[in-house]
Order: sequence, then structure tokens, then C-alpha cells
Amino acid sequence: MSKLILVPTPIGNLKDITLRSIEVLESVDIVFSEDTRVTGKLLAHLNIKKPLKAYHAHNEHQSLEYFLDLIKQNSSAALVSDAGTPGISDPGFLLVRACIERNISVETLPGPTAFVPALLQSGLPCDKFFFEGFLPHKKGRIKRLEWLKSIEQTFVLYESPHRINKCVDQIMDVFGPNHQMSISRELTKLHEETIRGTIEEVQQILSERSKLKGEIVVVVDGRIPVVS
Repeated sequence: MSKLILVPTPIGNLKDITLRSIEVLESVDIVFSEDTRVTGKLLAHLNIKKPLKAYHAHNEHQSLEYFLDLIKQNSSAALVSDAGTPGISDPGFLLVRACIERNISVETLPGPTAFVPALLQSGLPCDKFFFEGFLPHKKGRIKRLEWLKSIEQTFVLYESPHRINKCVDQIMDVFGPNHQMSISRELTKLHEETIRGTIEEVQQILSERSKLKGEIVVVVDGRIPVVS
């Protein structure tokens, strides 16, 4: 019976790949990857040779049937993203849904994802939280932030380095200066960094820094702050 297996890959430090993920990558017949160059480097590091097919945001809609046929032609296929867990702010949902609709077995391995360590080390409440992923790149950002303010709980965003200052400025406009927040970048890598403070404090720190590098996770305490 054909099977699709979602395999998380390290978000930075290659030592974070699990033994089970390695076993699956060694055993599957074909690997669907967001960027075959990135996945090729990972497989080379693991001394694994597998056929690679590019599955990404630009082809997942129009090529869905093609990838379903590939799964049916092989006994097993792995889906990986460049970093982290496929389907979490990365392509994967459409293929998983289509497999389920066609009675193709789907299995998901646990493993790395960037928002979990960023949330835990933010020091902000994490018993309940909302994962937003990426805000709209253009229209609708403020409206979405206003909705996030209405839920009054910790929320998590992904953001790129060239938009992080704009993102914090917009959070400041909606939430005001006193909510606590953190931004984490380069998670699990040599230059990992987390900046914590009120929105105003973080905004000031960013204004004094040169452009940040690496993908960024933003965590904001949405509860109404108590100001003494």
C-alpha cells in the first residue's frame, strides 16, 4: 500500500534530526522536497541517496495529480520542507488532504519546528497560545493584528529579516508600548539570539541595530498589561 510520510528536518543544527527521520529517509523510494538543493545537502550529510522531486508553493496546486501518481507508483514517499515540519507555514496541506481523500496512507513524524522553542524561551504564557504563522505580506496586516489583539492570549508570528522592523512598528501601533514580546532568530544555530522586553523596548533595540539575519519568530503576550 502506498504511503506519504511527512518528515521534519532540522531548523538549523543538523544534530536535531531524529533517528526515526533518518530511518524513514533511508527507507522511502522517493523524496518530495521544497528545494532539492537544500534537501540534497542534508541527504549527502546523512550519506543517503534518493530520487528528489521539487514540491513547493509554486507548483503544489497545478502539479498535485502528478505527485499523487508518483506516490501511487512507489511504495512510499517522504515529504520534507527546507527546515522544520512540512505543512507548518510550508507546503504540505494540499497533498496530505488529497492523499486522505484518495485513501492513501499518511504518516507524520514528530520533530523540529521553529515556533516551539521560540515560544518556550520567550518567557511568556504558553499554556494557551495562538499560532498565526506569517501575517499577510501587504494588505490586511493591521486588520489581522487587531483580531489577534481581541483574543487576549499569547500569539506567535513568523517574519522575515527585511520586514521585522515594520512588523514591530505595526504591533506597536495596534497593541501600544506595554505588552511584553520577544523575537528569536537563528534558532539552534551558532548565532542564536532572543530579544525580550516590552514592545517599546524591543522596537528601540531594533532601531539601534543593523539589519538582523535569519528567519525570525515573534512572540507577543496579548493579555492586557498591568501598568503600575
